[in-house]
Amino acid sequence: MSSVPPASEQTTAASSGSSTAIACDIFCAVIDNFGDIGVCWRLARQLASEHGWQVRVFVDDLHAFQKLCPSLALDRARQTVGGIVVEHWHEPAHAGDTLEVADVVIEAFGCELPPIYVAAMTERARAPVWFNLEYLSAEDWVADFHLRLSPHPRHALTKTFFFPGLGPGTGGVLKERHLDAARAAFEVSPAAREAWWRQTTGHAPPPATATVVSLFAYENPAVDGLLEQWRDNPAPIVLLVPEGRISGAIARFFDLPSFTGGSHASRGNLTAHALAFTAQAGYDALLWASDINFVRGEDSFVRAQWAAKPFVWHIYPQADAAHLPKLDAALAHYARTLPADARDALARFWHAWNGAGRPDWAEFQRHGPALQRRAAQWAGELAQVGDLAGNLALFAKTQLK
Repeated sequence: MSSVPPASEQTTAASSGSSTAIACDIFCAVIDNFGDIGVCWRLARQLASEHGWQVRVFVDDLHAFQKLCPSLALDRARQTVGGIVVEHWHEPAHAGDTLEVADVVIEAFGCELPPIYVAAMTERARAPVWFNLEYLSAEDWVADFHLRLSPHPRHALTKTFFFPGLGPGTGGVLKERHLDAARAAFEVSPAAREAWWRQTTGHAPPPATATVVSLFAYENPAVDGLLEQWRDNPAPIVLLVPEGRISGAIARFFDLPSFTGGSHASRGNLTAHALAFTAQAGYDALLWASDINFVRGEDSFVRAQWAAKPFVWHIYPQADAAHLPKLDAALAHYARTLPADARDALARFWHAWNGAGRPDWAEFQRHGPALQRRAAQWAGELAQVGDLAGNLALFAKTQLK
């Protein structure tokens, strides 16, 4: 492993005053789902495409990453995908075959940087801007801790905590500049929608009388009762299910050995299509094609809000029900202006989907128009907070001056 160039030889956008692009390293350890790398990859692509940064992503699980980015090779220690360098990170000691330190360093979700990399940060002529990117939370305390500084206990380095959030004073959430225009173009184009349905499901779009539901969730015992309600619904329900942790329950309901991409099944008024796991770049169209979206974790939760459709969130479950206050905090933001009866119905449904009771689909549907209006209104409110990549880039530039 090569050593870090002496401080006198290092040239960066911050220290040289040149037009050299800002270099950014993002470190990501995948825990047990796709959310960690999903957020990091989306952030990396946006910093590169919209802000012109030179981005490198260190990730420890290429298999999980490849689900979101099919062009990724599993057998390469270093590769470039879409102009972004990807390093297979053998944490905790590994920092790439060549030790290089960027102008901006993002430690995602408390994954801890390699000690050799931290030591190299101290050797630069100017210390990099170091972010600890936290998980998204809608809780009120987030605004108080966003951009709080944390000096390193041994080195002359300072870490800045960057908190995504749904309200003012937070880092916001990720949103690309083109997203609203892309959604609008899809929604007004019957040809685009028909092409999407035929390519994704092998079938034509359903009739206007059908309610289209996308279902992306963790394992969930409430799904059996909900499938029964959809089967017995007075009007048709068309279910779109990306392959994942809910697939086994869908297969059991339809008495099938499996429910993998390309599978189709019907019972009563419920028709279900299994979709191959959707690459990140294609997930938004699934949300746009649906009337109601069931989402999970962080990344799909954020995308559902930008889709401006009613949605149901399966929050990542934590021990001792520590996730429920986070669920309620999100509801407090999202449902704030709903009429009381619609707000209560939404809260009951979200809580039931997260383990407290039985989801009542008929009640949820009765408030469909109010929920649709609020979904569109909320997307506009959330945009006022600013997008996470833009907020992070702006703050970093103020520190690099």
